[in-house]
Amino acid sequence: MAGRAAMLVNLGTVVMTVLTLASFVEGFGVNWGNIASHPLNPDIVVRMLKENKINKVKLFDADSWTMNALAGSGMEVMVGIPNNLLETLADDYGNAKDWVKENITAYMRKDGVNIKYVAVGNEPFLSAYNGSYLKTTFPALKNIHRALKEAGHTDVMKATIPQNAEVYQSANDKPSEGDFRSDVKQIMLDIVKFFHDNDLPFTVNIYPFLSLYLNQHFPVEYAFFDGNGQTIPDNGKNYDNVFDANYDTLVYALNKAGIKDMKIIVGEVGWPTDGHKYATPKLAEKFYAGLMKKLAKDVGTPLRPEKLEVYLFGLLDEDMKSILPGPFERHWGIFR
Repeated sequence: MAGRAAMLVNLGTVVMTVLTLASFVEGFGVNWGNIASHPLNPDIVVRMLKENKINKVKLFDADSWTMNALAGSGMEVMVGIPNNLLETLADDYGNAKDWVKENITAYMRKDGVNIKYVAVGNEPFLSAYNGSYLKTTFPALKNIHRALKEAGHTDVMKATIPQNAEVYQSANDKPSEGDFRSDVKQIMLDIVKFFHDNDLPFTVNIYPFLSLYLNQHFPVEYAFFDGNGQTIPDNGKNYDNVFDANYDTLVYALNKAGIKDMKIIVGEVGWPTDGHKYATPKLAEKFYAGLMKKLAKDVGTPLRPEKLEVYLFGLLDEDMKSILPGPFERHWGIFR
């Protein structure tokens, strides 16, 4: 119980909803960020995760304190490479080789870290970055993949690039019109071909809350999973929530690129609890209840009716995150 006792103040019904339904969901994970003024001791966080039967975690870096805390836990880990390292890793293969040696190979030992994925960058093609990482992300990915392969790690882990869902779009908001955003289309086609050729997964971050936040006319119930809102028919499929529609928009974009069977990971999905009129514990509970029930049924989406691999965002509130997108950015945590 020490881990739970140290978690400060939890969000009550949100926590109970996630943790109660988690017992029926196999294999979901959580994002663990540390942009906080008082980050918790990683040993406490790992103990809390294990006590609550959360066995997969996605990181945004390869902090040694965190990695050592995860050693011997058996938890599946997605290790992150921050965007500010992409240029260094892209420019020189030796740098990528050194990064893999220091941050991956060092933990590939008995009672080490069970690293499943290496995330190269985080939403690097976000339009707000104004193309800052367009020239470095793909070369960095190729160098990291090569270094992992040379080190003999690619049989147990895969490189990927967590992308924001805005890298694809639909002209009429129907999934079947999905395609990659025009300004990144060629680089995305090159990346997904590389993914396909090397059996790497596509990782995407999907945020129904942001659909509400960015569009005052967005139908509120369409952000949730209750089926109480509108239903959008499309090519013989019916969509009653924006998560499914967003996910299948990506599937259509991949199909148009000639790729039919690529594994998709939902790297981030969640709901904030403060900082906006729709960011409340009550609506977060509603969202997570619907999402976790959906995951428990393994129904997937209309185009991909199969088990989904999903990481909730996030584990903890992060009170030092930028509030440029909105004050809610500091309140995504299931736990405070």
